[in-house]
Amino acid sequence: MARTRRTPAAHGTHAAGARTRRGAGRPARARRSPLKLPLRLLVPALLLAALMAMLMLRGYTHSEILADHRVRPEAATDKVPQRILDGGPVIDTRHGRATSLRVPDHRLVLTFDDGPDPTWTPKVLDVLKKHHAHAVFFVTGTMTSRYPDLVRRMVAEGHEVGLHTFNHPDLSYQSTRRIDWELSQNQLAITGAAGVRTSLFRPPYSSFADAMDDRSWPVARYIGSRGYITVVNTVDSEDWRKPGVAEIVRRATPEGGKGAIVLMHDSGGDRRQTVQALDRYLPELQARGYRFDNLTEALGAPSALTPVTGADLWQGKAWILLVRAADGLTDALGVCLALVGGLVIARFALMLLLSGAHARRVRRRGFSWGPPVTEPVSVLVPAYNEAKCIENTVRSLVAGEHPIEVLVVDDGSCDGTADLVESLDLPGVRVVRQRNAGKPAALNRGIAKASHDLIVMMDGDTVFEPSTVRELVQPFADPRVGAVAGNAKVGNRDSLIGAWQHIEYVMGFNLDRRMYDILRCMPTIPGAVGAFRRSALEQVGGMSEDTLAEDTDITMALHRAGWRVVYAENARAWTEAPESVQQLWSQRYRWSYGTMQAIWKHRGALLDRGPSGRFGRVGLPLVSLFMVVAPLLAPLIDLFLLYGVVFGPTQKTVIAWLGVLALQAFCAAYAFRLDRERMTHLISLPLQQILYRQLMYVVLLQSWITALTGGRLRWQKLRRTGAVEAPGGAAPPRERVDAMSARTHPVSPGADPVRGTADAWGGSSGPVGGTTERRPVG
Repeated sequence: MARTRRTPAAHGTHAAGARTRRGAGRPARARRSPLKLPLRLLVPALLLAALMAMLMLRGYTHSEILADHRVRPEAATDKVPQRILDGGPVIDTRHGRATSLRVPDHRLVLTFDDGPDPTWTPKVLDVLKKHHAHAVFFVTGTMTSRYPDLVRRMVAEGHEVGLHTFNHPDLSYQSTRRIDWELSQNQLAITGAAGVRTSLFRPPYSSFADAMDDRSWPVARYIGSRGYITVVNTVDSEDWRKPGVAEIVRRATPEGGKGAIVLMHDSGGDRRQTVQALDRYLPELQARGYRFDNLTEALGAPSALTPVTGADLWQGKAWILLVRAADGLTDALGVCLALVGGLVIARFALMLLLSGAHARRVRRRGFSWGPPVTEPVSVLVPAYNEAKCIENTVRSLVAGEHPIEVLVVDDGSCDGTADLVESLDLPGVRVVRQRNAGKPAALNRGIAKASHDLIVMMDGDTVFEPSTVRELVQPFADPRVGAVAGNAKVGNRDSLIGAWQHIEYVMGFNLDRRMYDILRCMPTIPGAVGAFRRSALEQVGGMSEDTLAEDTDITMALHRAGWRVVYAENARAWTEAPESVQQLWSQRYRWSYGTMQAIWKHRGALLDRGPSGRFGRVGLPLVSLFMVVAPLLAPLIDLFLLYGVVFGPTQKTVIAWLGVLALQAFCAAYAFRLDRERMTHLISLPLQQILYRQLMYVVLLQSWITALTGGRLRWQKLRRTGAVEAPGGAAPPRERVDAMSARTHPVSPGADPVRGTADAWGGSSGPVGGTTERRPVG
């Protein structure tokens, strides 16, 4: 797991401002080409393209793409030469001629169509080998590509193979271009499988020579112009009808000792009767003086198979390798999809069961953690350039029902955040200033300055309800509780992105917290609303800068130290969620990568004993599975939905996807009911599942790439509007905030008025991770 190296903190506002003035001693930044995709988009796009290509290849070789199952009815025969209609089953139209050949008497050429089949072709080959008989296998390209070892065995055991097209279409419907494609792809598959090229061809849906008509005869002539001999049949066993072993033997037996080309099938369904009939047929007719040869042996002609070398051979082998890779990948994806489906269902079942148990436990009459906690609390508000939000935040705290002191730790803001708070002159509110050093340092500074043993931490863009602090600290009546996670809610839920995050917070994070509370392995105390015992914080060394998710890191450390971490559902905090895709991407990227870092940092808990071991063997696997692995595989549901809708079976695919969506909607409705939220926001749930999940997938994939390559993250502060307020509250006039900021800390020419001139800071931390340090802008 990659660790992010700290960057030296800025020393003072003046230095930061000097650093960010345009042209101040640094080279101009090169412009990015508009055609050049950033790595976070390029890698997922390439992976998606490769995956779709593999799926298309799989669909092609399984006759799900470009397959044509039309069969043309019989037509007139007036354009077919009479010598062909009255001739033999071997039709040669090469070099502009039209001749036919018959098989000599007492010679039988067994032909098997539509294979190779992994179940029945080996049994057919075994029977042929048992009775020392040769045959001709007219194989399709799709089956050859999927089962090349069987074609290789056919050639090795002296049988001949012939083309039967790639996808088995009726060629009378096809253009010459499509015919060439069917032939070349079929030939490519045979070359890759057995290293040979064949000159034999049998059209799909063909019959006897006298069945040649005005539609199929032009195809036969064109096939000859491409260098192939067309082979039909003399005797049809009709084994595809499954008429019984005796009937197959009767129909396959020629009259009067005549030679014949016998049609059978080694694929296309259950061929048990064919195999049994073959085991009886071969010795019976051998006893009557018949020989079973391949076609060129029976005709006394040179072999129809010629070895292939050089580039053509390697091209064939590459094709077989690609098909195997596509089949292997899709099979693996199918297994993963089944696992994801199982995990999703298991997770939903577990969440519903345990979250319901949690709600019943904490809501039952007479429930309490112990004697009411009334002692004063220190509330820490780390702030970096939060002038647009900070007044809402501190006013919501002052209006609370519990005795508190408020410490606003200004981490080198350059927009007048600290001056604005001091100008409010609110009772119990103190400002602690420090040079810009990052959020963990600000929190640790606040812990050192705090007057009380119970410490609440929140973000500078968050507002509390009057009862939030009181509800948040009640679990500390239990001396085993070291920390409490509050109920973080999205305040700006009116936009589509906000509504999606609102669903995510209620359905995912809060249901998860109830579940993890019951299991005693809560992975994260949200940075927006959490409370700690000072003694617990001191025991684990305070807030760490080791990861980019200091809230996840500290929570895991508390578990390992033996403290309980619980969830207080009524301790509600309203936070401002990102309002653009770019901001959302930046935030979730930090959360995902920081969570990975925290999991890696605390991996030793897997082997620990006691509470740490319990967390390591229960909490870490659950967090890894549900927050890191399963979300990465979840888009398979949508990918297979798209594939199934386009290539079938469409109805079953849509029903399956709607079933998954219905399950998610049920869980979401249950979560909203537990949180007493309005159901109207769930209208956007289907769209969230299609679009939002893909964004989260790409973010998680980028986090994996960063972790595996040892990359570094670069922080950008989220733009805030300051419009979030607790229910019933009122936002301060924007003019007051902007005027105070401009009066106390004017922005340098050319600087971003929102980011100011100091280094970027992480902003609001979320349910699964926050920020630990700053990165210089630029």
